[in-house]
Amino acid sequence: MEIDPNSDRPVFKQIADHFRDLIDRGELAPGAALPSESQLMKTFGVAGGTARRALEVLRSEGLVVTEHGRGTRVRERGPLLRLASQRLTRANRAAGLGGFAADMRALGLDYKQEMLHLGEVPAPRRIAERLNVPEGSLVFVRRRRMWGGGEPMQLADSYYPLDLVDGTPIREENAGPGGSYARLEERGHRLSSFREELQARMPSDEEKRALRLQPGVPVVSLTRTAIDMGGRAVEVFDSVVSADKHLFQYDFPAD
Repeated sequence: MEIDPNSDRPVFKQIADHFRDLIDRGELAPGAALPSESQLMKTFGVAGGTARRALEVLRSEGLVVTEHGRGTRVRERGPLLRLASQRLTRANRAAGLGGFAADMRALGLDYKQEMLHLGEVPAPRRIAERLNVPEGSLVFVRRRRMWGGGEPMQLADSYYPLDLVDGTPIREENAGPGGSYARLEERGHRLSSFREELQARMPSDEEKRALRLQPGVPVVSLTRTAIDMGGRAVEVFDSVVSADKHLFQYDFPAD
């Protein structure tokens, strides 16, 4: 690569562009070492500050990590979780699998859920609107951190109207085979549809810690509303996932 001194693009960004392209094409694989600052200075004929800023750009984008004694390397990514529309099928529930468990089984990964909170909470506005209940009224929440392959994959809060969960295992840490959806259907609330909303954003400090995110890695906020055959919203699933570990795939008719 040659630096274009006449370009409007700063030199440090040109250097970052070069290595980003190598990473995107797979020519620099996960774990591969990048040149040191001194090597970049010599290769591109730039000052130390320019070389440092080029590496900072790549770090801020979550493409590389710098570790003491190992230098700067292409960040190694965890398993890619494909979130397809088929993950919420009744067949999976009949087999005793919730959506996350089915996803992990498909990848051949060990999985677990870490329960962070079980209890009644005032409904935040966005949850209340989707459940069609007054803002601030009590709803039941299952707040979890989901693990796959030994890594935190998802923060997941499930909100329910109180009358649907009273006297059910949904109030317990283990909701039973097939998860909460199976318990709702056992109570006569056969599910007819799901509405999902996705929003990409940068994580909060709390989310960075909980999901062990590298600098520059965005998250996707996924909010799913489960609706029964009578048109009632019976659950709002509010989750946050690392954007670089998830692929969202949807199939729907074209008519």
